[in-house]
Amino acid sequence: MTLKTKISLLTSALFSVLFGIAAAVVLVLFSNFRKEEFEGRLQKEAISSIKLLVNVKEVDNQVLKAIDQNTIHELLDEKTLIFDRHFKLIYSSIDDAKIDWTVNDLTYLKKNKSFFRKEGDYEVCGVVFEKNKKDYYALISATDGRGTRGLEYLIWILLTTYVVFTIACWFVTSYAVKKLLSPLDVFHNKIKVINENNLDTRIDVNSDNNEIDLIANEFNLMMKRIDQSYQKQKEFTSNASHELRTPISRITALLENEILRNGIDEKGKLFLQTILADINQLTELINILLTLSKLDSQKIYDEEEYRIDEIIYDCIEKLNKAFPNFKILLDIDFAENIDTLMEVRGSKSLLIIAFQNLLKNACIYSDNKQANIKISQEGNDLKIVITNTGKTILLDEQKEMFNPFMRGKNAEGISGLGLGLRIVQRILVQHNGSIQYTSPKTNLNVFTVLLKH
Repeated sequence: MTLKTKISLLTSALFSVLFGIAAAVVLVLFSNFRKEEFEGRLQKEAISSIKLLVNVKEVDNQVLKAIDQNTIHELLDEKTLIFDRHFKLIYSSIDDAKIDWTVNDLTYLKKNKSFFRKEGDYEVCGVVFEKNKKDYYALISATDGRGTRGLEYLIWILLTTYVVFTIACWFVTSYAVKKLLSPLDVFHNKIKVINENNLDTRIDVNSDNNEIDLIANEFNLMMKRIDQSYQKQKEFTSNASHELRTPISRITALLENEILRNGIDEKGKLFLQTILADINQLTELINILLTLSKLDSQKIYDEEEYRIDEIIYDCIEKLNKAFPNFKILLDIDFAENIDTLMEVRGSKSLLIIAFQNLLKNACIYSDNKQANIKISQEGNDLKIVITNTGKTILLDEQKEMFNPFMRGKNAEGISGLGLGLRIVQRILVQHNGSIQYTSPKTNLNVFTVLLKH
């Protein structure tokens, strides 16, 4: 789950919880208000009935019932009971409603002066009224249709609002978070393509001093320090290699002259040839380090266009001189756009080094002194496949095969430094290409080069 999604979910969840709490508080407050308001209406109605019955002599039970019947619209399903101080029922209103009461209710009412409770759909209120030192007790029951409908409507409004605003909050938060964190996407897209060839990459920083800009500033400073250290390392490698070439060349010349000099026995000559072989290997290592140093410092721009097939023909011709017993077979799949795809801009000398190393490896590690090259089109890319039969690279070694000085078990007994494939990969990356090794079956080595256009 991405950081944007986490923030959006957390914000939406927090809003939902807070809105839910607020809605619950509103609902409880309104419910209490309805209850208190309805209790007040019941008390008022009960006291009015007692006053009419007690204060007005002309009002008897029948008249009071008539009054209740004509005011029934005020309270739905109203039922009123009035008792004297001896808990004797002295008045009962219309008979289509019922109040469940006991003497205990009147005793409680005498002590506490009032009570209010709910019985099913009905709500019952009890009040005490004193007149001429005589107590009268009234129990009144009714249903609050208007208040109940209002409460149900409020619940519907709160639930609908909760769902709508929660969904809206998710979309609004997602958009806002995506907008606010969009610099991180730019940051990510830039840093994921940084390699040893573009350490001068920097992140654009706005004038806003927010956290992202602070991180970008620190990142730029870090890349500056890394780039400076890397440049110093490359300069040291290049300078050291140059300085080593001169004395090694003199040592090589002296050894070659000494081997050719008359008067040296075979044992001495063999000793000098062993030293010369080591010196030649050291010379090769220095030349490779110089090549890597040039690759680090050299930028490949759109210089000239070269045809890959011509470069490969040049490599085959040079390798035939060094390995006359090996056969290199070239096969070109002439598709519609193959001629256009084979034209590559870049450094011809570097491309020759890359394909020469690949073909040289194919020859050296081949068990039948033969390698095959196939050039074809793959989508909009040029595909070059180099295959040979022989010992393959182990699966756990394939992950490290393009690292410097990496040599697999199939290279036992074969001289080399383990830098050739590293150089090939670096050259192809600079030419917008890639290389991949596979071994689809036993004793089959396949190197696939893709040059993008």
